[in-house]
Amino acid sequence: MIQRLQTVWLFLASVFAFMTFKFPFYSGSVVSKDNQLELKKFIASFDILTLIITAVLGLGCFITIFLYKNRTLQFRLTITMLVLSVLNLVVYFSRLGKFLNGDLSFAAIFALAIPLFLFLAARGVWKDEKLVKSLDRLR
Repeated sequence: MIQRLQTVWLFLASVFAFMTFKFPFYSGSVVSKDNQLELKKFIASFDILTLIITAVLGLGCFITIFLYKNRTLQFRLTITMLVLSVLNLVVYFSRLGKFLNGDLSFAAIFALAIPLFLFLAARGVWKDEKLVKSLDRLR
């Protein structure tokens, strides 16, 4: 399990997903209920949709690490997590409309790196599956 590079990629994707709960994706000004400007930080727990998607993404990546004996299922779950991470980014950027002004935080790199890590993990699982199939042909 640990000898496979996709384990590292899946672990990093999981860690980065959980880090988005702590570090802000975006910092900016919003209008409060009493028409005052407030400085807010957009983290994964900003609203219920981003909370659920990010939690499922982090747990899914972590659970997928331990499915190394079933590469087909591991590949499918990795692709599912990749699609979910892209959806997560779409939701993140759509939520930025609530802010009047602001800037992306340096920690936004965590959310942006998750799809990259999942792509690399899926590629590694695919290569392993291809290798096993080629070895089965030789038998």
